Amino acid sequence: MSEVSLASVPAPFGGPIGHNAPVASSGKRAGSRRGPKQRTGINHAALALAAGVTLCVVAWGYLVWVAIDFGTSARSGQSGAWALLALASVGAMACLFAGLLMIARLLRVLGITSAPDEPSEPAPPRVAGGRRAAR
Repeated sequence: MSEVSLASVPAPFGGPIGHNAPVASSGKRAGSRRGPKQRTGINHAALALAAGVTLCVVAWGYLVWVAIDFGTSARSGQSGAWALLALASVGAMACLFAGLLMIARLLRVLGITSAPDEPSEPAPPRVAGGRRAAR
C-alpha cells in the first residue's frame, strides 16, 4: 500500500487545501472568525481604588497603633492622652469605614459584584396613622 500525503489529496470543491489556507475565503460564511479586540489597557479606576484601599488600611493600622500608645500613656496618668486616644480611635474607625466602602466599589468596578436591582413595582402608598387608622 502506498502512502498518500494530504497535500496531494484534492478537496471536494476545488484544489488541494494547504496548511495555511483560510477556511472560509468565499461564500455565504466568509469573513473573520476572530472576536472583537480585547482592551489591554490599565483600568485606571480600579488602580486608583486599590491605591486608596491600601492607603486607608495603612492609615488605619497606624492609628490603631497610636491609639494603643495613647491608651498606655493615659493609664499612666497623662490626662491629655485621653483626648488623643479618642481622636485616634475615631480616625481609625473612619479609615476602616472608608476602606470598606472603597473595597465594595472596587469589586463593582472589576465586575465581581453588580449594582442592586431596582424594584420592579412601586411601593404601596403609606397610610397616615398606620394599620389601625386604615381600618
